[in-house]
Amino acid sequence: MSSAPTRYAVIGNPVAHSKSPWIHARFAEQTGQHLTYEAICAPIDDFPAQVAAFFAAGGGGLNVTVPFKLQAFELARAHLSPRATAAGAVNTLWMADGRLHGCNTDGVGLIADLRRLGTRLAGARVLLAGAGGAARGILLPLIEAGCARIDIANRTAARAEELAAAFPAGQAMLRGSGYADLRAGGGWDLVINATASSLDDQAPPLPVGAYAPGAMAYDLMYAARPTAFLRQAMADGASATADGLGMLVGQAAESFHIWRGVRPDPAPVLAALRQLLSS
Repeated sequence: MSSAPTRYAVIGNPVAHSKSPWIHARFAEQTGQHLTYEAICAPIDDFPAQVAAFFAAGGGGLNVTVPFKLQAFELARAHLSPRATAAGAVNTLWMADGRLHGCNTDGVGLIADLRRLGTRLAGARVLLAGAGGAARGILLPLIEAGCARIDIANRTAARAEELAAAFPAGQAMLRGSGYADLRAGGGWDLVINATASSLDDQAPPLPVGAYAPGAMAYDLMYAARPTAFLRQAMADGASATADGLGMLVGQAAESFHIWRGVRPDPAPVLAALRQLLSS
């Protein structure tokens, strides 16, 4: 009888900057799990072979980061979770019964972090800036959390409209538009930056008065200092702001639970990671 796998990794290119090995080492310590977790830099044209070799050698699970999430989706297409199917991308892979399975835990990580922050989601009016893969990955969890209205805005309006049309809205009203079509004083309870603008220290062109009283601004990116989007939000009246570090730890916790059947507590790991980044 073979023993349970103990080797895990994050795979991407580049990947040396990844905080995942540090995060999962803390989760293992916290839960008393004995495992190793490494970073694998896969050649751009060799991702499927790298995945196959990892699992053939007894690997237990992979976190997948850029630029391989779409390829991971295709590799696990026969056994995708509903989250992965909705997101169109996979960030968590594992083997079960000799079959490769895929999930997307990004949206779960976001919702967990928003709830940690005390953000009200049931009945919330949400503005989602961006219509790319990051936005797609979090849209279904926002709908399932009971948000009442989700406005998706993008520089190319057609992409936002297509994304809104691709999801069953449930109780939420979904609408896609260009930034210019957003009305000033829109009064959103939660504004999420799912664009890559913060990488260039830029903010998406949101209208003045976007924030309702008590509103939260959340940037999926994270940094040691407030991003341009968060600075814009504070200037425009957001009551609370947060970057995506909590989402990063939250999605890792969900992957850990999928692989090990144990749910770690993200809070102390997030606090330690925040201190590490600040120093």
